[in-house]
Amino acid sequence: MNSKLTPSTALLLTIPPLLWAGNAIVGRMVHELVPPMTLNFLRWAIALVILLPLASFIFRRGSGLWTSWRRFALLGLLGIGLYNSLQYLALQTSTPINVTLVAAGMPVWMLLIGWMFFGAQVGRKQVIGAALSIVGVLLVLSRGEWRQLLAMRLVPGDIFMILATIAWSYYSWLLTLSKDPKDIRANWAAFLLAQVAFGLVWSGAFAAGEWAVTDAHIYWSWPLAAALLFVAVGPAIIAFRCWGAGVQRAGPSVAGFFSNLTPLFAAVMSSAFLGEMPHLYHGAAFALIIGGILYSSRR
Repeated sequence: MNSKLTPSTALLLTIPPLLWAGNAIVGRMVHELVPPMTLNFLRWAIALVILLPLASFIFRRGSGLWTSWRRFALLGLLGIGLYNSLQYLALQTSTPINVTLVAAGMPVWMLLIGWMFFGAQVGRKQVIGAALSIVGVLLVLSRGEWRQLLAMRLVPGDIFMILATIAWSYYSWLLTLSKDPKDIRANWAAFLLAQVAFGLVWSGAFAAGEWAVTDAHIYWSWPLAAALLFVAVGPAIIAFRCWGAGVQRAGPSVAGFFSNLTPLFAAVMSSAFLGEMPHLYHGAAFALIIGGILYSSRR
């Protein structure tokens, strides 16, 4: 794993936050048209159809998909099943700006999970930087009023997004382990399809549970169809491809910094498409989060 940040690697790691910000905006726009778990299932079902012509060979007998099925089942659960379902669930009760800002605490979770489970070293600068980032996240959770923290009045979407961020951080560290079969690792479409195949099983189970315990409905329309196509191609296939390649080149800790671009893109898009203007505390929180990551990454 090479930690040197080249222009091409920076571009790879900038594309996903841009597309994920669009994912949050679109997810908020259609949250009354389709249930969150169902939205995630439909999104990855479309992605599966698109990827099949590119890498259907992985389903043949003797493929690395079957020899490493436990690894791909875990990657599919964390990166496709849990993270995306929890994000769409968070958007039911929270705004795209808040959701992406809470997710901007991802570098903190990257450090903690790397230290706890993957033997990563954490220095004093990283601890201070992480503390600044946590203050920024708390500022979002309190909506700029610190007294609210004492009452722990959290929007459910904020909690869902924290859980989603933890899942994604663990997923990103797993990507750095070179345990994938050569026939899958050598082909980006095969690597993604292997995750989607298992992730679709997880997201399908979540969607089935959603329809079993809630009064779920889908209100079909051309805008919903366009939204599904966008989230399947952009934030799913393209973003996952770029993120996986970027993490392999730069490592999770460096990649985590780029995830903080998501709330900046989301704030601009929210203002343009949803009329949800960012507040002063959003800007302060973003400054704290970015400042913490910049400080922790100083050499």
